[in-house]
Amino acid sequence: MAPVDEYSISAQKMISEQIASRGIKDERVLEAFRRVPRYRFVEETFKRQAYNDHPLPIGSGQTISQPFIVALMTEALELSGTESVLEIGTGSGYQTAILAELAGHVYSIERIEKLAKRSKGLLLELGYTNITIKVDDGTHGWREHAPFDAVIVTAASPDVPGPLIDQLVDGGRLVIPVGGRISQELVKLTRKGNKTKRTHMGDCRFVKLIGEHGWIS
Repeated sequence: MAPVDEYSISAQKMISEQIASRGIKDERVLEAFRRVPRYRFVEETFKRQAYNDHPLPIGSGQTISQPFIVALMTEALELSGTESVLEIGTGSGYQTAILAELAGHVYSIERIEKLAKRSKGLLLELGYTNITIKVDDGTHGWREHAPFDAVIVTAASPDVPGPLIDQLVDGGRLVIPVGGRISQELVKLTRKGNKTKRTHMGDCRFVKLIGEHGWIS
């Protein structure tokens, strides 16, 4: 494992060269990236690559997303500090931690029990108390805690799952990769009453969102 100060240097380089230089301007988002130790969320084998400009495997066929994509999706949620946020796909827990730095409470759903258990333990170890995680089909959302001010989906769906739109507050934002199995487009939806405004945010590539309202397999 690299010395902690080496990770700190890598983190600052990541923020300046990969995130801020590509147009991420929200200072609260940049500060969250400074506070969350990304290297803690990757497997030992990949710790020295934790701050590189690409995704990394985390086991169970899943990945931790490229830092810029995490920042882009997070900034698009327009969080001010008090929001209730739904995350679909806890994965490594890194995106969850970033959200917890920026929102009131994060409700996160992971379909793979092994990942959910590992992430929950790490997030508690790091001191996060405003996160609730459960194992379930995330495409159904989490009706017991709805409506949500923001929803983020960290896996790709052929279309936006209807239950997630239904669980947004009026004015709420939803960010999700939508498209085929190989490549997708990052989409932001803003709910306005019974209608949604769709904003296209560029091409991306994510693992599949498995569930009743996503990919079946």
